[in-house]
Amino acid sequence: MTKLPAEFCPRCGSPLKSTRFEGRDRRYCEACDRIVFQQPGVAANVAVVDGEDVLLVQRGRPPHEGSWALPGGAVEHDEPLAVAAARELREETNVEASPVDLVPFDTWQSDFSDGVYAVAVGFVVSRADTAGEPAAGSDAADARFRPLDSGLYEDLRPGAKARTRRAIEAVE
Repeated sequence: MTKLPAEFCPRCGSPLKSTRFEGRDRRYCEACDRIVFQQPGVAANVAVVDGEDVLLVQRGRPPHEGSWALPGGAVEHDEPLAVAAARELREETNVEASPVDLVPFDTWQSDFSDGVYAVAVGFVVSRADTAGEPAAGSDAADARFRPLDSGLYEDLRPGAKARTRRAIEAVE
């Protein structure tokens, strides 16, 4: 399986053909006699909540460069969701949280301009259960705690303000 349309079999490297399966055109490897499914990516995000403030990162590169969002990113194939969320939090903000302290609070779909989708799982953690001071890292241009009702939230992606509000409520 892959997030992008495959031209070659990821198992044997043979060129893929197209076949009709379950009512849809699918990529097919004749050599392996198997369908190569194209599936959405999986992402994990973390809302670190400190009263009415939430830790946000400003995206330093595409997609959504310049916008503010909860820290997060792609889940690696060999890591549990909460471990991925804690790793992304550390990489993007310098803030540490134990995966066991992260509580799932929401799921959503992210649509990207190249036609690829990601399913995201949002986790929440109280600031008291974290360590470290926010500092922009990896693909973040900035990282800081912001109050939910600040003007900054106008620069969030669609749906992010409501998700952030649910994160604050989940900690209360």
